[in-house]
Amino acid sequence: MITSKSFHSELVRGVATITLDREKRLNALTFEVYEELALAFESLDTHEDVRAIVITGRGRGFCSGGDQDDIIKHLLGRDAPALLQFTRMTGRLIRAMRTCRRPIVAAINGVAVGAGAVIACASDLRVAAANATFGFIFPQVGLSGADMGITYLLPRLVGLGHASELLFFGEKIDAERALQIGLVNRLVPDGAAALTLAQEWAQKLADGPAFAHAMTKQMIESEYQMTLADAIEAEAQAQALCMQHPDFAEAHASFKEKRPAKFRGASTK
Repeated sequence: MITSKSFHSELVRGVATITLDREKRLNALTFEVYEELALAFESLDTHEDVRAIVITGRGRGFCSGGDQDDIIKHLLGRDAPALLQFTRMTGRLIRAMRTCRRPIVAAINGVAVGAGAVIACASDLRVAAANATFGFIFPQVGLSGADMGITYLLPRLVGLGHASELLFFGEKIDAERALQIGLVNRLVPDGAAALTLAQEWAQKLADGPAFAHAMTKQMIESEYQMTLADAIEAEAQAQALCMQHPDFAEAHASFKEKRPAKFRGASTK
């Protein structure tokens, strides 16, 4: 799989699991972690044997955002071009996650704040432990709530009103509240259960039609700013492409033969 100093990765039956591995720092992000994660998602999108991805954190936290010692203090006093270089670098990670054609499931095993909360939102599905907490805490450090694309992502998940509340106040919410407003898909007892369910979902996706799943993710992302007429046309073209893929014929054959379907990878070949 992928070699990294900041996270562990493994591939099992088409499911790539990325585990952030700075447990003593609640998996806080550094300059190096941002870059390695962005490269990882860009790389995973090119591997035919990767069909779904799980991201989680080791220990008590999913991700506590940017590390106060390794990032925040080093940003103070930098000039505007240097700061813009950093903010574009953090956004690269989220762009890599959203453009990755593989479905991403986040197993949120504890605190997910700041950039950690954005990473959770950039995933396609979210399973949270009962003790998980979420916070878009940028205002608490004197920054805009708009960071790393979250003002694009969050209203799509929870609606404009809830997103505005979370991004203006920057206050943390518990897992029950996150489930109530639609920030997470499922709530489970603990971190181990969150990882188990996330991997079960990822395995189900990995066993399914990878090309069709990639198309679904692309359509979800691109149709947001389309008119209904344009969306209908885009989906007509997308579905016609899926009907040309071998998985479409395989699904029909497996139904007729009363056997499980054997779907191929995400390529059109």
